[in-house]
Order: sequence, then structure tokens, then C-alpha cells
Amino acid sequence: MKFSREIELRGHIVDSGILAKVMDTVVEYNGDFETEEFTLGRLKTDPSYARMQICAETPEQLTALISELRRLGVIVSGEAEVELVTVVKDKVAPEGFYSTTNHPTYVHYKDTWIPVGTMKMDALIAVDTKNMTAKCVVQGKLLPGDTVVVGEEGVRVDFPERPREIGVFEFMAGSVSSERPSRTIISRIAKELLAVKASGKKVALVGGPAIVHTGASDAVASMIREGYLDVLFAGNALATHDLESSIFGTSLGMNLATGELVSGGHRHHLYTINKIMSAGSIRAAVESGLVTRGIMYECIKNDVPYVLAGSIRDDGPLPDVIQNVMESQDAMRRHIPELGMVLMVATLLHSVAVGNLLPSHVKTICVDINPASVTKLMDRGTSQAIGLISDAGTFMPLLLEELRNQAKR
Repeated sequence: MKFSREIELRGHIVDSGILAKVMDTVVEYNGDFETEEFTLGRLKTDPSYARMQICAETPEQLTALISELRRLGVIVSGEAEVELVTVVKDKVAPEGFYSTTNHPTYVHYKDTWIPVGTMKMDALIAVDTKNMTAKCVVQGKLLPGDTVVVGEEGVRVDFPERPREIGVFEFMAGSVSSERPSRTIISRIAKELLAVKASGKKVALVGGPAIVHTGASDAVASMIREGYLDVLFAGNALATHDLESSIFGTSLGMNLATGELVSGGHRHHLYTINKIMSAGSIRAAVESGLVTRGIMYECIKNDVPYVLAGSIRDDGPLPDVIQNVMESQDAMRRHIPELGMVLMVATLLHSVAVGNLLPSHVKTICVDINPASVTKLMDRGTSQAIGLISDAGTFMPLLLEELRNQAKR
């Protein structure tokens, strides 16, 4: 093969499977590799090192292959500095702009590797050449004068390694299965959540209306009241049915205490929206005594911020719902830097939306009764997520129980 570039790999590249991923990618792209140097770490904590020549038949094939390998964290020898191009029109990026992953990323500029801030997938990298800083920018926020990275030369990605500690993320290994020991997993999730809180990071819940329908709202409300949840991302449906359960004792017209349909109950969610509209906001409804319990009640009483993102399916919607989806994204982004863990429970679309905003270091747990929903999140690029096939009404009360038990120890 006539065309080649030298790459290096450092870290726990063997037990994390990164070296195998690199070799598989080379084979997939009909390339070839020659290992010129390899040093294996003697102990579990020791890093390994590999230096390889990556070969291809054509320059185009080599470029495509190196592009894929960069996203696995390889270091390309003789890396040139990034190419920067200035934006000339609102929301219009230069041709060939670099599209980000959600992994920690650095750009090579003026002999310095600059870390990229506000990391998320499917964004551009804007470089402030005066202050020597870089950050992710979504295309809709591009302004004339922004200087963005074009091409992939001079961009380095740190692919996440397998954790050294034995935790739920190593135990699950990113897989989705309905045959895992759920109680054991929930215990491990509780331990991870408490560790995140102890580190000073926050925990967010991305919740769907099934939390209310399955009777898990009391557990979620308790988790908010007891300080285990710091942020809520949801839609009009969860808030509406949670408020409905406080005002009417029903969810989708079903009596949550008896499980029986209430005559005329199908109108209760609309009546609920109307009452909150009349009050002016969810906070006003809580402060007036109209709403006396539930998830939204505890958010208001405990100053837990929430973002209710609207959709085309909404009834009403509630006055607190942000109906412009781009404004919803902005509202969620403001909370992302503080997060160390996100629980995604019984909501596919909101989970994918939030997952697209998260850097890969944020621990992410997706819980849904439908295995396809959990798999879909991972397919959309949230590679750090682990999936648990469970009913929300089972998962949330068990998680609360484990959190209380472990917090006492």
C-alpha cells in the first residue's frame, strides 16, 4: 500500500478495547497496519503504548481511515495546526467544517493544544485566537467573525477508557439486557449517584409521563425533596399529569389509588392545564394552594430548576412550557456544565435530545420498559450511557430505597 501515516496510542488501550477498535477500523476500511513499537503495561494501573503505520491504497482512502481513527483517540504523528476559517454570514459554516463528537477534544494552534469547552456532539469548534480558547458552537448560533475549525488536521479526541474502578458502568459495559439482576444494578446506580453528589456535581432527571402513570411520581418527588435530584428536564406531558394527580387524583383519567378509570376523567388533564393557566404559572398554583404535592410541587418548594420543552403533540400547553425548541435547547444547555449524572426514565425523544447535549464524561443511565428505546439512545451517539430495561414504577421506588439505605451507612 502506497500511502501511510504514523499514529500513536497511549493509555489503557488494551483492556479498554481501544487498540482492538483501531485494528478493526483499519480492516473495515480495507487498510493495513504495521506495529512499529508496542509496550504493554505490567499492572492494571499501568498505561500501554503503541506506535503504528496506517496504510491505504489511495490518499482519499487514507484520509477517510485516519478520520475514523482520530475519533478513537489516536495521536497522528507530525500533526499540523488546525485550519481556521472566518464565518461571513449568520448560521452559515465554512465548507468542510469539523463536526464534533461528545468526547474531550483539543485543537493544535500556535504550538499549543487548546481544550475545547462546552463539549457536545454534532457541533462546530470556534477558536478565540486572541485569548487562546476554544468552545463548541452549534450552527444556529454562528455569527459573522466567528473563527471555526475546518478539516480534521490538528484536532485530537480523547476516547473514554474503561473506568479503573469497579462500578455500575464497568459492570454493565454499555450493554442493554432485560436479564440483568435489576436490584443489584439499582444498588450500584445509587452508589454512583451518591458519589457524584459527594463530588459536588449535580444529578438531572429526564422524565416522561409514564413516571406518573406507573405510580412513580411519589418516589421522584421524595428524591427531589431529599436532595438526590437537582434538575428536571421534561415536557408538557409529565408536568401536566403530575399536576393532574395533585388536583384530581388521576393521571390520564385513571384513579392512581385504585387503578380504575374515572367517569369524565379523560378531561382532567385539560382541566388541569386550564387551572394552571388561570393561576398564571406552576409556581403561582403551588403558592396559592391549588397544587399541594407531586414532582412539580417539590421542584417549586425546593428551588429545583426545571426545563419543560414543548412539542407538536402538546395540549395547552402549560404556561411554563418553552414552546420554541431552540430556546428549550438553550435552557437545558445552561445546566449541562454542572451535571455529573443524568437519569433518563421513560422518555425516548427527550432522552435523545438531552443525550445530544451531554459531554461523554457525564454518567448517563437510560431506563425504559421498551428495549428499543434504550438501544436507540446509544445508537444516536450517547456511547457513555448504560441501559436498564425496567418499568419506571418499579425502578424509581427501588432507587429511592437504595439511596436512603446507602446514605445511612
